[in-house]
Amino acid sequence: MKLVNPFDYPISILIGGVILVAGVRFVRLPNLVILPTTAAISMASATVLKSREPDAEKLANKELQQELEVIYGLAKSLAEKAEILRQEANQLLGNEAFQMDLLVTVQSVCNSAIELPQKIAAFSRKLPKNEALLSVDDLQRQLLEVKNKQKSSYGISRQHLEQLAASLQRNIQLAKAGKDTRQAKVFSLHTMVQDSAGLLQELENKLRSANLNNSEEIQELRSLSDELNSYQNNIKMFL
Repeated sequence: MKLVNPFDYPISILIGGVILVAGVRFVRLPNLVILPTTAAISMASATVLKSREPDAEKLANKELQQELEVIYGLAKSLAEKAEILRQEANQLLGNEAFQMDLLVTVQSVCNSAIELPQKIAAFSRKLPKNEALLSVDDLQRQLLEVKNKQKSSYGISRQHLEQLAASLQRNIQLAKAGKDTRQAKVFSLHTMVQDSAGLLQELENKLRSANLNNSEEIQELRSLSDELNSYQNNIKMFL
């Protein structure tokens, strides 16, 4: 059994102090008896207190699982909204040939959003179930892939890739320092899914209110679709 430091548990020190005072002043036990007895009681009480503490690894796993369930719920809601948007886009854009490229883009981002819950579930199964660190080599491979994509990207897409690269670099630093990177990875995923949900809602609102004969508003729809597509590509890379 691993020894526990009683000084980490003030109550165990208090118990030992009471035993020491009682043994010396009232029972008048010799020091050779009372001192080892007091130390043993303090150690035993600290061990009991330690055993009643929640297991740190189990607690971390529980928190991660709860966070992943929240993310899965967000992804499922996002998928449901994407299905509605896909149907609306088919009705609003499907009759005009010059809007077909926009329709294809909107359908593509909707399809990616609809597939997201399944990908989140697979990610949850692959995430380590203990505090074993995520592989530094895997993280560096992901970072290299992101940096390669940055070379051929621009605008909003490049900004998103830069954010993803920064997140991966933080995870690499945590892994090299011997710390658990799972929480940081899950937090980054949560942020990306939330941002995607916000963009999808914005795209839906814009599509419903836009004058589809106005070239400027059509371009705004294309820009929103491209931005959402960029986010979804980053999520795919992250997963």
